[in-house]
Amino acid sequence: MPLRPVRPSAAALAALLLLATGCTTVGGSSADRAGPGRELSAAELRAAAVAGADLGAGYTVTVMTPGHGDTGAGAGREVADVPACQPLLDAVTPAASAGAGSASASPAPGYPYAETDLSVARTADPRGGVYGGLLGYRTGRAAVLQAELEKLFGPCAAFTSMAPAPPAEKPGKKAPIRTRHRLNREDTPTPGGADAALGFTLTNESGSAVLSQRAVLARIGPALAVFTTFGVAAEPAAAPDEVIVRQQVAKLRAAQAKKK
Repeated sequence: MPLRPVRPSAAALAALLLLATGCTTVGGSSADRAGPGRELSAAELRAAAVAGADLGAGYTVTVMTPGHGDTGAGAGREVADVPACQPLLDAVTPAASAGAGSASASPAPGYPYAETDLSVARTADPRGGVYGGLLGYRTGRAAVLQAELEKLFGPCAAFTSMAPAPPAEKPGKKAPIRTRHRLNREDTPTPGGADAALGFTLTNESGSAVLSQRAVLARIGPALAVFTTFGVAAEPAAAPDEVIVRQQVAKLRAAQAKKK
């Protein structure tokens, strides 16, 4: 089952990766406590989403309900040969992206208490859309998540997965095939205003088809901003537009600095 170019839940992309490491720390880390900024309410987080006016002419921003655009369960589930890498597949396939944390006061460990998703299109580059997610965490969790993500680059640098077997009622379908995946860290400078940033590309290689997803995760105080793009072998996923990343980080930081 190839990696389909659909927008995953940003909460799933971040939270499922965290759960892969088994980390459920809820206390604050020194790095997160040191960073300025307060936790934003769900409404404040949504208001902090970058808008077309923040980016300039040629950009169109659509703010979406978390999970919008996913095709839902029933599409099957690829199984990774390395258990630690399973959440990577679950995060980028719509069948497994459900279950992200709600806006409750006590979200499940690893999940944000609030999320706002958006997509940004650019007139000059119709195929270079960027999907984003703004994730609000309780104090300390964002820094813990970032540290745990660092641990996946070793065990998940290269792994394979098996697509689900065809349904019994469709015997004519091809037998499941094994797919190769590669996880590569990308050199990603920390945007001004962010505490840290992490970039990576996840590929899905099935026969001659090579699909890729590139992601940048920026930590701003107790929040994470996740930006993703998609590509194929002939046109690999490009780095998310720096203008979008920079403006979104600045808007989140400004919102966190405001007093209630």
